[in-house]
Order: sequence, then structure tokens, then C-alpha cells
Amino acid sequence: MKALNDLKITQHRYTVKPADVAAFNHETVHAVCSTFVLAREVEWTTRQFVLALRDDDEEGIGTHLSIDHKNPAFVGEEIIFTAQIEELNGHELVCTFQAHANGRLIATGKTGQKILKKEKIERILKKP
Repeated sequence: MKALNDLKITQHRYTVKPADVAAFNHETVHAVCSTFVLAREVEWTTRQFVLALRDDDEEGIGTHLSIDHKNPAFVGEEIIFTAQIEELNGHELVCTFQAHANGRLIATGKTGQKILKKEKIERILKKP
């Protein structure tokens, strides 16, 4: 695994699309950005740390994700995701994040990832 160097904060922007609303079985529950989409975009934001830290024979694997909703993000709004490293302990990376849209706090939370050898991840994910 590489040294952390100066990368302490990552940022990612995402515009909410009509297909991103909270819906199940083709029925809209709320016409706002879904938890699923927030989770995906948060994972991408914090993955930037993994990409900077991993060696060619390593990959990241998620261990934890929490999202605390604060306000809705509406279709057409741009969400700015900002993540920072809370802890890097060996191969375990814990990040915190905030998501904002039009000056409103949309969500906060944490992600956990481990950076492991690709062959170890293949063993873990091998179907019995």
C-alpha cells in the first residue's frame, strides 16, 4: 500500500436525475434522491482514497456504510460530496462525508474499506 501523502479530502459532484428518485417496483415513493443513489455516490467519493493508496496488486473492499439523512435533494440539483479520512489503520480506511445541495446539508455519514491483495479478495468472494 502506498503512503497517504497530501490527499486528505476528496470531492465529487453529481446531478440528481429523474431515475434517481426513491422508487420500488416502478412506483415512486418520494420524488427526491434515493438513499441508494446517495450510497453509490458516497462510495465513489471515498473510493478516490483507495485508488490513491492501493498498489497494482491490491483492491479495496467495502466494510461499512452509514448515511444520516438531513434534507432532501431534488431532481436537477447538484449534490457536492466531500469526504475526508477519519482513520487509516494498517489496511483499514475509515472516511467521513458530507453531501450538500444548494447550500443545504443533505447527508452525513461514514464508510469503511479495507485495502487487500486482489488474490485475498478473490478468495473471500469465491462462491462455495
